[in-house]
Amino acid sequence: MPFIDNKVTLKMSDTQKDNLKKKLGQAISTLHKPESYLMVGIADDYDLYFAGKKLQEGAYVSVSLFGNASSSDYEKMTAKICEIYKEELGIPGGDIYVTYHGVNDWGWDGRNF
Repeated sequence: MPFIDNKVTLKMSDTQKDNLKKKLGQAISTLHKPESYLMVGIADDYDLYFAGKKLQEGAYVSVSLFGNASSSDYEKMTAKICEIYKEELGIPGGDIYVTYHGVNDWGWDGRNF
């Protein structure tokens, strides 16, 4: 039950959003989770500030998943996320924050896992 929440400073086209969603769907297997349960949120044209300055090109990516993954898997996922953002939107890894949140209680379809 993963959820990847993306906040991006750039205004994105529907094609860019779709490409981002597809690539994140492929990358989620790094955390041993299936794309079939992945939810992705994208908030574009979002104001982000880093070191007191407004970022022209930047992103905050929050990955929540039922349970946890290893530090090694999180490291690999961060590399993939940064690569995806560089390829799709030209955002350098130094302007991307990625956080991970393991969740013990996750509800879906009227019940909890």
